[in-house]
Amino acid sequence: MPDPDHVVPAPLQGHCHPHFAGVARQFARSFVDGEEIGAALCVYHRGECVVDLWGGWADREQRVPWQADTLIVVFSVTKGLAAMALNLAAERGAFDWDAPVARYWPGFAQNGKADITVRQLFNHRAGLHALSTPLTLEQCFDATQRDAVRAALERQAPAWNAGVDQGYHALTFGLYASAFFRQAVGEPLEAFLHREYLDPLGADVHLGTPPYEDARIATLYPGSDAARVGRMVWAALRGGSTESNVARSFLAGQDAKGAFSNPPAPGGFGVYNQPPVRRAALAWASATASARGLARAYVPWSVGGTWQGRQWLQPQTIAPLLERQGWAEPDRVLGKPLGWSQGFLKEETTVFSPNPESFGHSGIGGTLGWCDPKAQLAIGYVMNRSDWRVRSPRALALCRALYQCTLD
Repeated sequence: MPDPDHVVPAPLQGHCHPHFAGVARQFARSFVDGEEIGAALCVYHRGECVVDLWGGWADREQRVPWQADTLIVVFSVTKGLAAMALNLAAERGAFDWDAPVARYWPGFAQNGKADITVRQLFNHRAGLHALSTPLTLEQCFDATQRDAVRAALERQAPAWNAGVDQGYHALTFGLYASAFFRQAVGEPLEAFLHREYLDPLGADVHLGTPPYEDARIATLYPGSDAARVGRMVWAALRGGSTESNVARSFLAGQDAKGAFSNPPAPGGFGVYNQPPVRRAALAWASATASARGLARAYVPWSVGGTWQGRQWLQPQTIAPLLERQGWAEPDRVLGKPLGWSQGFLKEETTVFSPNPESFGHSGIGGTLGWCDPKAQLAIGYVMNRSDWRVRSPRALALCRALYQCTLD
């Protein structure tokens, strides 16, 4: 008799605990319906891996099957990884969340930023969602340009008074996180994150992906900018949904345009899967990961900080993340209700989790790294066919199926 723990619906491979069979069925449906090219899903419950599934192809031509350890660019899921580094560094006394950023980075105080706190900056409440100084993507990963990029960040004046309003720092979050980390901690954010957390944990996640991992990276299919804009126009005209609100913000709001336009992505989002970009540690978008790696990275955060006999972080580091430290209805950039807690995304209870204690970060196209300390869940979902929506229906359906299984 086959092991029931390894019986999963075609065309998936991997294993799924029988109690979570509904998640496997939902995931398989996306392949059968042609919504996925290649994808993987991994879930830990109470520290145990209960879902580890993958299927499809790493390329549209169906030459390379998706494997258990296939990597893909995870876009803004990267911000959740940067938040891990920030929270771990704060736990070790590198900085105080409620101290002014300028205490650790004196040059930051220019143009009305002297009183902005670390918490305000990384909870997207500093009014620094856009940059006035034009930058190129190449400048952001060229070490010889580091001083020029830092100077642009220092010169930037806030668009509103810190703490008064919230606007998603879509690109600038990563720029400020990297620059601040160097000033406050004295080393690159990615070096600290890998040495102190990801590598000892065995999490298959890479912020600055080395060349020897190239063979494992799937081809990304983000869709054209023209097609994305066309669908957003249609959503905005139809109205009556979260996506229509987001679309209207993107199409009409200067805040949204500014947040996503500098530094620009030449040729669209696909540039993030090109070797020079994914080699870089762009703390807003360039990490690569497997689903297993993302889920594993969030496991300690989901179970109180201690896992497999080792304390990875203190319970008091997790405790403040359970609350919504900042919330906006709507966010000035994304046009929907959401918030952040010390760099981690907090969503509506109708999105990824019914529990407001949950946190993590999603990525454009649908990728997700998430945890729920109340339900003790850690989730990693990656794919190579990006959705045009900010919150992919495929990811939402998987999360609904997952929570239904925990209730059954």
